[in-house]
Amino acid sequence: MAPASAPPAASEEVEALAKGGRTSVFGFILRLVARLPFLYFAGRWYGPEALGRFAYAVLVVEFAAQLATLGLKRGLAQQLSATTNTDDHANIVWDAMLVTLLASVVLAALLIAVPQVMFPNSGINQFDRLLPLIIIAIAGTDIALAALAYRYNIGATVWARAIVEPWAISIAAFAFAFYSLRDGLILSYVVAMLAAWVTALVPLFRSYGLPRAWDLHPLRLVTLARDNLPLAGADAIEWGSRRLDLAVLGLFASPTVVGIYYVAQQVASLPQKLKSSFDPILGPVISRGVAENRLKDVAAQVAQVGFWVLAAQTGVALALGIPAEAVMGLAGPGFVAGAGALALLLAAEVVASTAVTSEAALVYLAPRRNLIYSLAMITLQGALSVALCYAIAVGDIPEIWHAVAVAGALVIALATASVIKAHSLARLCDAPVHGWRAALFFAAGGAMLLGYGATQLPEWAELILGVPIILGIYGWIIWTRGFGPADRALLKSGKKG
Repeated sequence: MAPASAPPAASEEVEALAKGGRTSVFGFILRLVARLPFLYFAGRWYGPEALGRFAYAVLVVEFAAQLATLGLKRGLAQQLSATTNTDDHANIVWDAMLVTLLASVVLAALLIAVPQVMFPNSGINQFDRLLPLIIIAIAGTDIALAALAYRYNIGATVWARAIVEPWAISIAAFAFAFYSLRDGLILSYVVAMLAAWVTALVPLFRSYGLPRAWDLHPLRLVTLARDNLPLAGADAIEWGSRRLDLAVLGLFASPTVVGIYYVAQQVASLPQKLKSSFDPILGPVISRGVAENRLKDVAAQVAQVGFWVLAAQTGVALALGIPAEAVMGLAGPGFVAGAGALALLLAAEVVASTAVTSEAALVYLAPRRNLIYSLAMITLQGALSVALCYAIAVGDIPEIWHAVAVAGALVIALATASVIKAHSLARLCDAPVHGWRAALFFAAGGAMLLGYGATQLPEWAELILGVPIILGIYGWIIWTRGFGPADRALLKSGKKG
């Protein structure tokens, strides 16, 4: 008897995950190439102090934008999956867009009224006061891309987030440097967010069109926002865990140290984008599996994507972390002191991969429990960060060690969350969900061995030759020792996995 084939729905979902993964990896490479010019201009032309001021303001604005989405970046897939009539999808999407717009306007008005929240240690001018208006574009872009991802249009996310946004901010940072070294970075950010918003709205109109017989009932909008509060909390905490370190650092250290840490954070966020790039495709697939009570399939999908993300993040972390001093030196000699913080931030992204992929299912299966786990994690991170920074402040320790302290606290908190969330999801699904495999350790060992040799080269050769060598040996070992047939579907277009 021939072995039973996978159910059509499950087979299509694996192929959708693989296709979305291929697009995401391609988008990551584009984002990496486009982000480097911005870090160069921001570090060498504007300087660490202006960069630190910009970083703190963007931190506050993006947190407000995260709150304004009300959890609908992931909750929208659940709303659409619960509706069998596809003719209603356009109305649901525009309901979400309207709720997000209203929340964005309220939060923007609050920040305009109290701009000192964004600029606690510097003067404020008219451009600074108007910066919160960009919350409308940031939150609207997130909802539009989530709606497109439900229909497996990941290309829109790549265009908006990996091509238009990073290239726009890099080009604008170059141009605005001739206008004002004080305001140029903020103006560049506004231009990039507006460009990404337009890039997301165009395919949204093409895919969903305008609402049909749209009934703007206030109670329905309030219900939509209320039902997504657990998701909104989880999203805000997950986002905040990657920004709390910068916020605490800003309380203990000078804008110069904040600027150095911001560059390290931006480099470390590149492997993080690998995971977040899977969110648009993973959310709709898991929400369908949960709706149909196919928990074994959900566990398999989390484990599969978890391994892909973990393998990719580990490779990128090694390639950027081993030559950390050379990477930070791209932004200028004054930024090399942040190499230790960069290495820890890259390690944090690796240990976090299990937590974030497990959370992709927990937000649908046990949203309140997941929220409690997330609250405990960010509380641990905050307490450790403050305690370590306080110890450094009262001791005779160089100020840059504040950056190392908050990065180390992030590693500990994310590692703890990974263990707890993976264990909880495994119990709910009665199946393993982690993506760790022995080949990861062999590949990492080979990469570190060759990487150490690369660090003995001049800085330019360390980057031009060392990074490809590290990625090459790591990728070869993972491909030959770690990837199975289903994994290779990630890199093979046109074939079922």
